[in-house]
Order: sequence, then C-alpha cells, then structure tokens
Amino acid sequence: MDFATWEPIYEAILADFGYDRKGDERARDLLASLVEAVDAGPYTPETDGFAGETVAIAGAGPSLLDETDRVRAVDTVVAASTAADRLSEVGLTPDLVVTDLDKHPGTVRELTNEAVPVAVHAHGDNVPALRQYVPAFELESVLPTTQAAPLGPVANYGGFTDGDRAAFLADHLDADELVFPGWDFDDETLGVEKRRKLQWAERLLYWLERRRDERFAILDGRREDIDTDALPGL
Repeated sequence: MDFATWEPIYEAILADFGYDRKGDERARDLLASLVEAVDAGPYTPETDGFAGETVAIAGAGPSLLDETDRVRAVDTVVAASTAADRLSEVGLTPDLVVTDLDKHPGTVRELTNEAVPVAVHAHGDNVPALRQYVPAFELESVLPTTQAAPLGPVANYGGFTDGDRAAFLADHLDADELVFPGWDFDDETLGVEKRRKLQWAERLLYWLERRRDERFAILDGRREDIDTDALPGL
C-alpha cells in the first residue's frame, strides 16, 4: 500500500474517531526502537509470499468455531487478534497473526517463540502494551506495522482494524483469493465503538475487493448500504 493512497482514508478515520495522529506516530517510533534492538532485524515477509494461494482471514467472531472446515481447506491462515486463540482450541495454528496486543500478549509471545510471524500494530492507545510486551517476544518473528506513515522497519500495508489489516497484508503478499471465516459484522454483543470500527472494516474491505477485482462473500447483501464517501476512486 502506497501511503499517499492510504493517507486520505487514514485522515478520515482520525477525524471520525477523534484520534491523535501524533499519538500514532509516537507509538510507531517506539515500536521501531523496540524491534531495532534485535541484530537480525524484525520479520520481513516476501512480497509474493502468498502468491497463488487461497488465504483465510480468520475473524475472532463467535462463528469461527463453526467454520473450521473452511479454515482447514485453505492454503494459508491469517488470524486477526484472538482468532488465533479460538483456532488453537481446535488444534489449528495460523500461519500469521495480526494484532494490536489489546487482549492476548501471552499468546503472541508463545507464537513468536514458535517462529509464527505476528504483525504487531502500533497506535496511539497501545503504547504501554508495546513497551511492556514487545521486548518479551522473539523479535525475529515480529512484523511491526503502523496506520501512520511507515518509518524504518515499521510498515503500513493499509487497514484499520486487526481483521481488515490482515486482509490488506494478505493482498500485499499477493494472495490469489481471500475468504473470511469468523466474521460477524452484526454481533449485537459488541460495544458501540467496536461496531463503528467494524463499519470502517466493512468499507475498507469493499475498497479492497474493488482494488483486487474480486468479490468477498462476506459483503454479499451489504454492499448497497456501505458508505463509500471516504474511499478514493469510488
């Protein structure tokens, strides 16, 4: 994702939620300093690492455990946050995890120690978690990311929530097809802010499918209600 393409969406997200761009940049800079402590450097994926593959972007919704057959059928699994924990309940280990550490730092530590790459995301609200937990990870398995401008080892592949960031990362790695088990846009147990974030995830997935010339089944029956005003080129 070219940051110049992403930046207008990022600015719209900042405005919508009242987030502080400088806070994101401070978190990015902290994460950069933490991962630079390892001599070999943090994890850097091959640009075509998922070429020709069907990739499951596993969400952490209640439906995930009902869709494990879909997960087992794909070539590669990218888990959004605690979807990794849900998958472990049925003996599945994802190939990559995307998280901002808001719930499961212990799981992330175990995964990085097992050489499972984890995209650790820095934003203005998780500086204490970054400072506390990242030094305990196997840093050669940490892929550092930001939603602000990329800097040094910290990349920006696009996306806002763990789930849609996972999809954008899979797209960057040249995935052939994306499927979305465990996504529950209409989960009424979620709080107001989380539901607002999922609305953005929905918009961003719509933008991504247009960019990929693909139609994600997860958006079937929803496209006509998606607000696309903030999406470039639509």
